[in-house]
Amino acid sequence: MKQLSLVTAAAFMALALNATADDGSAVFTKECAKCHGADGKGDTAMGKKLKIKDLTVELAKLDAAKIEATVKDGVKDGDKVRMKGFKDMSDADVKAVAKYALTLKK
Repeated sequence: MKQLSLVTAAAFMALALNATADDGSAVFTKECAKCHGADGKGDTAMGKKLKIKDLTVELAKLDAAKIEATVKDGVKDGDKVRMKGFKDMSDADVKAVAKYALTLKK
């Protein structure tokens, strides 16, 4: 599981670093959707396993700046890492993914 997470994170970072700012949707679809689902509801095998929250609900509580910080810094629950941050992702790509994610909210 740990190796899978590291490989997934490395692949996501490589793709994200090559994406343009207009590719927020493409980056989300290729990488984030594996856990969060194309619709953001987390109704995927990995999403269910990790007990991922429904982004369409969670995003209503967040603004773009908070989403960007979450993408960059990841999510922790105490000492447990729930989502690895993508610190090497360009600011333009982070903004693009956050902008796209906001389209998923209810």
